[in-house]
Amino acid sequence: MAHKTMVIDLDRCTGCYACEVACKQENNVALGMRWNKVFTIGPMGKFPNIKMYYFPHICQNCKDAPCVSVCPTHASYQTKDGQVLIDKKKCIGCKLCMKACPYGARSFNPVTKVVEKCTLCHHLQEVGDKPACVKACCAHARFFGDIDDPNSDVSKAIKAAGPENVHTLPDSGNHPTVHYILHKKYADWQKNHPKMNAEH
Repeated sequence: MAHKTMVIDLDRCTGCYACEVACKQENNVALGMRWNKVFTIGPMGKFPNIKMYYFPHICQNCKDAPCVSVCPTHASYQTKDGQVLIDKKKCIGCKLCMKACPYGARSFNPVTKVVEKCTLCHHLQEVGDKPACVKACCAHARFFGDIDDPNSDVSKAIKAAGPENVHTLPDSGNHPTVHYILHKKYADWQKNHPKMNAEH
């Protein structure tokens, strides 16, 4: 089965925040909200042996998304190609999906009274385009495609990096599909990363 998702190469990410800006602009994300957020991890170690990396946090597009299973109105749903989306017309703002998400990747819009999140720019995909953050990344650190297709950009990036350099956020049975590439020579992958939103 197809499962569209993203691979982010942290070896390349410069922390320029272009992905954050592109996301907000393309999706008209409300002031004070971010569907894509870049954290600075580190510095770690002692001078002169200092390591750090930038960590872009988005919806992890889980294969068994708990946000979908808890939604009482089926506003949160999964497409045939595995993408987790929200039908805002069905959302009643109960925030159960926010509580169910292990990564804090959802936020509540106080104006529209609905929950929002990264959509992998599904509206752009429908016209054959890539997500805005992928196009805006000046370091070419973002890859988008079908992780179940060995010829996709994401699968090729994972294969080229080698399994020892490919990481995911902790899996509690939800099976996150977003993968991060980080080689040890640049920094040590941290198991516990900040969550995107304080409200949970």
